[in-house]
Amino acid sequence: MAVKFSVATANTLNLNRPNLPMYRDRQGWLLNEYDNKVRWLVNQLQTIGADLWGFQELWHADALLDLFQNAGLDSQYQLLVPDGHQGKIACAAAVRNELLVGQAEWISQFPASFKLASQGDDAQTGALDLDINSFSRPVLHFQIKPHADEENVHVYVCHFKSKRPTRIDNEDWYDDAQHKPHRNALGYAISTLRRTAEAVALRMILTEQMKHTDTPVIVLGDLNDGQASNTLNILTEQPRFLLDGDARGGADNALYSAGTMQQYRSQRDVYYTHVHNNQLESLDHILLSEQFYDKSRDRIWAFKGLEVFNDHLNDEHYEQLGATDHGIIKANFVYKPLD
Repeated sequence: MAVKFSVATANTLNLNRPNLPMYRDRQGWLLNEYDNKVRWLVNQLQTIGADLWGFQELWHADALLDLFQNAGLDSQYQLLVPDGHQGKIACAAAVRNELLVGQAEWISQFPASFKLASQGDDAQTGALDLDINSFSRPVLHFQIKPHADEENVHVYVCHFKSKRPTRIDNEDWYDDAQHKPHRNALGYAISTLRRTAEAVALRMILTEQMKHTDTPVIVLGDLNDGQASNTLNILTEQPRFLLDGDARGGADNALYSAGTMQQYRSQRDVYYTHVHNNQLESLDHILLSEQFYDKSRDRIWAFKGLEVFNDHLNDEHYEQLGATDHGIIKANFVYKPLD
């Protein structure tokens, strides 16, 4: 078994076979556009060389197979895609053959105990009851075994609801005269509520998995929110990072951001994975249980750094090159249990 391994996450920007519809675009990618996309992504696979890949925005299983065949990597990785997948957006993964354990699952439904309802904290606060019970994009869950003597690592690949405003003008309740001036505000609010609910639902799943256990967990993907956002605060449970030289701790139920861990090692923060209206944001994340946190008493894997591949975002013609609209991030680990 390897004594080191790496994980990466990439939003593929609608990876679909050519001439197939996506959203309201009935034509989809033209053949030359698809070829450019495959060529660019193949180069990333070969250059970055992660042992485990998490992907978002996969529309067709064969498109992912095209990438790995063109990269000459199809015999080295197991591709995790829903059976017969096409025509919808899915999370997917590629795992080196020797790492994967068991079968993958896609989690669509929120836990049965999920409920967001309140009569308010006081008389001035109105009642709330949010009726939602499923992920916008099912969460991919599987296990890997990087070391024979240690527990399996549970991996969750996620894609939370976009920051873009939800379209509401086709809703039964929508009235153009009343709602058109506020369409964006209402749409942004709906997207935020969905993303928040998804963070809560996954946090509930993770708590059941992690609390009072030594199970290593990695969560990675496009969470569509920044490191200091409420989305990430809910998901990670905001663990305290220990800065004293010899301090030891670790939170049983929390997740540590690889981005934050890298920032504590760097003299300068250049971590961004998305650019919108000239705003640099980090929407793509790798989150780690305490078994990957250097200062945890229960450390098994030492964090060896985060790499961010985002140069293409500074080229205004990146989509014409076949590039995705997100940066790709990769975290590296080495087997080094704390003595």
